[in-house]
Amino acid sequence: MAVLPIRIMGDPVLHAPASEVTEITDEIRTLVADMYETMDAAPGVGLAAPQVGVPLRIYTYTYEDDEGAPWRGVVINPELWMVPLEPGEPDPDLESEGCLSFPGERFPLRRSDRVIVTGIDLDGAPVRIEVDGWRARIMQHEFDHLDGILYVDRLNDNDWKTAQKIAKKRGWNRPGQSWLPGVDDLEG
Repeated sequence: MAVLPIRIMGDPVLHAPASEVTEITDEIRTLVADMYETMDAAPGVGLAAPQVGVPLRIYTYTYEDDEGAPWRGVVINPELWMVPLEPGEPDPDLESEGCLSFPGERFPLRRSDRVIVTGIDLDGAPVRIEVDGWRARIMQHEFDHLDGILYVDRLNDNDWKTAQKIAKKRGWNRPGQSWLPGVDDLEG
């Protein structure tokens, strides 16, 4: 297993839809193991294959609830259904989100409170995840990556402009930018 470089906003792989996985091979299993290691080293609660430069419809996730119960897995070729969003502005304290591909920043973003995700796991077995709260947020965030959408693309106009200024100041928003968890002094 290896920690992989995480691509930063502006890299083309982050801004294009990912391809379906047609066969679960040893290379896919190694990729998923590396994704877990990278996600844990970052540290993050989710990681999509495009974030490590692989344009495939795969993401890993991990989260511990208030009681410390672990929730961890991988979804390959996911489909997402969600409850319609509640109208209104996001609460900056309760609905702020960050991203390993826009490291070190958080912005408020309204997400659906409940989702269902289906797909397959590394054994090709069906996966069905029905979650709410932060787990639902994680599923939506990672699913967006597979469609070439970063969370900053969904921000309101003022926050989007702020994110663009940050990206410009840091030299992001162009191909080839990445950071390596455990080596580079970045977090997201």
